[in-house]
Amino acid sequence: MSTLSTPVLWAATLTLLMGLFYFYTAFRVGILRGRHHIKAPATSGHPQFDRAYRVQLNTLEQLAIILPFLWVSALYPITPQWLAPLIGFVWIAGRVIYLRDYMSDPEKRVLGAGICGLTSIAMFVVALCGVLRAWVATRG
Repeated sequence: MSTLSTPVLWAATLTLLMGLFYFYTAFRVGILRGRHHIKAPATSGHPQFDRAYRVQLNTLEQLAIILPFLWVSALYPITPQWLAPLIGFVWIAGRVIYLRDYMSDPEKRVLGAGICGLTSIAMFVVALCGVLRAWVATRG
């Protein structure tokens, strides 16, 4: 069995954690759907359910942004190699803050949303630097 590179192992670990968080948001939506008697296919009906549903959908939207950049940064790592995993962990923390704040008051979502937006941009930059470095190395 071959040993995976450390960046790939971190990307795989973060992908699992991000997926676990998404499962959690989906599970909460299902519980609140039952608790508030919201019959499928309805997607609104009680403020608590509506908020949980928006957190779940926004998390899915944000996963579509961060995951490709995470994996590109794992395949084309830069130095220091801990930078992309750190950004990934901060992204997860931002999602937790977003969930907590949005569930208490949707107007408070700005901090968590901002953290996620900034970490997505940072991950893009790390991935871009890795790809550019690889292109330069092929010309060398």
